[in-house]
Amino acid sequence: MKVDVLFASGCPNCLRDLAGLRDAARGADPTVDWRELDIVDAIDYAVELGVLRPPAVAIDGQLAFQSLPTPLALVAAMHKRSRA
Repeated sequence: MKVDVLFASGCPNCLRDLAGLRDAARGADPTVDWRELDIVDAIDYAVELGVLRPPAVAIDGQLAFQSLPTPLALVAAMHKRSRA
């Protein structure tokens, strides 16, 4: 499973909760491919996903959240995606 977090560098809201989300994702799936992508560097991917503004989270290449979720919401979305 791949989880991409698209953020804007210098955005305190974007960077604030990344560690907690990363830990939750790795706790739910130790083999998760976790990527933190600066939206400027990944603008084509962000447009492809439909990201309107950062932060945003994609799971397996599909936009899952238009803002940073809680760790519990991220884990629930990961479990739902793994069962699909």
